[in-house]
Amino acid sequence: MTNNFFVHESSYVDDGVTIGDNTKIWHFCHILGNTAIGKDCSFGQNCVVGPKVKIGNNVKVQNNVSIYDGVEIEDDVFCGPSMVFTNVVNPRSHVSRKHEYKKTLLKRGATVGANATIVCGHTLGRYAFIGAGSVVTKDIPDFAMVVGNPGRIRGWMCQCGVKLVNGEKLEEASSFKCKDCGAEYRVKNGVFGEK
Repeated sequence: MTNNFFVHESSYVDDGVTIGDNTKIWHFCHILGNTAIGKDCSFGQNCVVGPKVKIGNNVKVQNNVSIYDGVEIEDDVFCGPSMVFTNVVNPRSHVSRKHEYKKTLLKRGATVGANATIVCGHTLGRYAFIGAGSVVTKDIPDFAMVVGNPGRIRGWMCQCGVKLVNGEKLEEASSFKCKDCGAEYRVKNGVFGEK
């Protein structure tokens, strides 16, 4: 059986790992056991993934990112350089809390900017956009643009990555059209989403 993925010779892949076609794992990475990585993914240098992590298709993970047990990443997610996941809310060196790992979910198309931190136990909605250096401390809705520490919603984004409108609260039934791709969105029952 031929492997249809690339792993740089300086990287390690443990037993029990599945890797999809056309995925590339670059320098100095370690993929720990019982991890599943989809097709067409890319991992920059110095990434650690697993154990027991599930990653979808077409996920881009930039340099210096560690994806720990408890994190699940859906398709088309972008993890910027040196962004951080946590998996325990109250770590102590002298207390083992491996049984307390919190689930963190990044839904399809989410983007996390460089040096941002995602505190465990939260969900980033579809196509959410987390600005560089932000700290996420709560669930983020679909298409929300979040910046700051703690992260706050400052606007709403198209799935193509263009900012559509500023502000957290939008009027019911308001609608927006992306100037780049033409996608249309509206606010219905207080939720921003596709038209």
